[in-house]
Amino acid sequence: MNPRILLAGRTALITGSTQGLGLAAARQFEAAGCTIVVNGFADGKYIGADLRNVSDIEAMMRFAGPIDILVNNAVVRHTSPIERFDVERWNESLAVNLSAAFHTIRLALPAMKARGWGRIINVSSIYGQRGAANRVGYVTTKTALIGLTRAVALEVVGTGVTCNAICPGTTETPVHEATIQSLMKTERLSHDDAVRKFLAGKQPTGTIIAADDVAAMMVFLCGAASSDINGSILPIDAGWSSS
Repeated sequence: MNPRILLAGRTALITGSTQGLGLAAARQFEAAGCTIVVNGFADGKYIGADLRNVSDIEAMMRFAGPIDILVNNAVVRHTSPIERFDVERWNESLAVNLSAAFHTIRLALPAMKARGWGRIINVSSIYGQRGAANRVGYVTTKTALIGLTRAVALEVVGTGVTCNAICPGTTETPVHEATIQSLMKTERLSHDDAVRKFLAGKQPTGTIIAADDVAAMMVFLCGAASSDINGSILPIDAGWSSS
């Protein structure tokens, strides 16, 4: 099948899609024939909704119009021991990483149900299935996204809509690349050695997961062969969750 017609005529909204995994997803869905609505903090043809604010989310959904595919990818990350975790940063984590997905889903579902077709993909993380020190906001919200996914999946049974979550391991993103570049500089390592050090004790392969590979899984979840995949929590972590 021509990949350009796989999702022809569908509209996909991808939050947090101006860089990293979200941008890779936008490109893959566009290549599959979708009309794309992107969101994030950057210049370009997108809606720059601040996902900390419900009114901005509602405006974004009105701007997007009826959508067929919703990818909740937007995320903020803050690192601190819990006793020093800034309360504003905690509230921001809940708003962007979790509540934004609740709001986009509740606003997108009526039109999806009315048309008898829709795909919701929540981007959780390996840290939605495992704990990590000094990352209480990220771990908590990514874990909660899995619960949200399961609850919504049961509510949409028989409607033609599915809701699934993916749990990537360490994927190529500007955030991770910045950490790798810092290791290269401070410890005088090659890029490959810095990656291996960064991933030590995590991904058994010792290599970063390609953002395009994760995005391809998203597109698959919207294809005809995945119509019975609903409420699934799909790891894409190079064996990390099995170790």
